[in-house]
Amino acid sequence: MNKTRDLIIRLKAVREEKGYSLNDIVNLVEENGDFISRSSIQRVFADGSEDSSFRYEDTLRPIAKALLDIENIEDTDSLDVATLKALLKYKMQRIEDLEVQIEKLVAELDKEKVKRHEKIDDIRNEYEKKIDFLKDQMTLKDKRMDILLDAAKIKDKRIDELIGHILTCPYRDCRKEN
Repeated sequence: MNKTRDLIIRLKAVREEKGYSLNDIVNLVEENGDFISRSSIQRVFADGSEDSSFRYEDTLRPIAKALLDIENIEDTDSLDVATLKALLKYKMQRIEDLEVQIEKLVAELDKEKVKRHEKIDDIRNEYEKKIDFLKDQMTLKDKRMDILLDAAKIKDKRIDELIGHILTCPYRDCRKEN
């Protein structure tokens, strides 16, 4: 937060030193290919704004880029200032390169996620088919077991009837007499 506070204080000092109006700053920002609304610029340069929070990439950086004219190393710049401008340009370019790389990596990650989800869906579908098949097999086996159980009950009933006939047969004792 202190760095943001210091940056805003310095931006205000540069604006005052160069005598820029808010419209001048809007125009400078647009000339650099950036866009910030006039109201955002007005908030940055308002009294007490150094205690507010602003997004660096979207608000403060384009204003600093416009006010400090870091894109152009001038003959009137001291060696230190020229070196710092060059370093700042390098770092800004590096940040942009890294942002592009991050976007590419995020896109690749999203593609990989989609592939993995599709693979998981395929595996899930395959196992659901196997589960459905096994459920059908269990139902078929249950029906067959019910049929066999009914057949066994009928057989047991007939055996009981036959034993009952044998036991109640009037000729059962005939074998003993012969």
